Amino acid sequence: MPAELSVGLVDTESVESEDTPGVGVVAPFDFALDRELWRWAPDDVSLYLTRLPFFTTPVTVEMAVAVADRRAVRRATRDVLTPRPGVVTFACTSGSFVSGVPGEAVLRRTMIEAGAPVATTTSGALVEALHLLDVRNLAIATPYIQPVTDRLVGYLADSGIQTVASEGLGLLGNIWRVGYERVVEIVQAVDRPEADALFISCTNLPTYDIVEPLEQALGKPVITANQVTMWASLRALGRRAVGGGRLLDVPLHLSAA
Repeated sequence: MPAELSVGLVDTESVESEDTPGVGVVAPFDFALDRELWRWAPDDVSLYLTRLPFFTTPVTVEMAVAVADRRAVRRATRDVLTPRPGVVTFACTSGSFVSGVPGEAVLRRTMIEAGAPVATTTSGALVEALHLLDVRNLAIATPYIQPVTDRLVGYLADSGIQTVASEGLGLLGNIWRVGYERVVEIVQAVDRPEADALFISCTNLPTYDIVEPLEQALGKPVITANQVTMWASLRALGRRAVGGGRLLDVPLHLSAA
């Protein structure tokens, strides 16, 4: 074979042996931070994203309930199975906590019944992470209106986590437009000495570049929705997320059980 024709050819056996399962992502229709999810992923792990159906509803409790509709989640899960992901995650915080602990369990069961090999959710991942970090008292910053934030507080309480302080931005839409500066302000405002850690809710809130600076400034773990979503999904594949935060230092073999 001429040398010029061999340039760029790939060893097929090598590619197959290095093939790594990807992550199927079921996201709300208004999710705008695809790039942030990709930043948490190792270079050899693909993300397969699909969105839930569009509807004209502000970010309220009613919207969170609608986003978690079992029929829509089942259909989206089936849609994302074609590339054979090793795990499917429901990447919405409010949609996975709005109906409490039983509702989160129903979401995971729905994805498994639809064919997902492993199923995770943002809120389920959060509880697992908090238990692994031995967090009992938590401060939370959210972009939500108060009734949605209250649902998060209740979900955490039922999971054995006490919320010592909470602060919401009161937004009904366009959450992805909030900048880092505003996120840092609300986190600093909600921090309390008795809080073991802080959680920044909503996968539509940008946080990737501020996790480590906030941890250094506050001296405690800072967990964000997209960080914990990708952490749990990659953990299910035996992989580590790429980025900052004490959560990423938790050994893969540890179990919250």
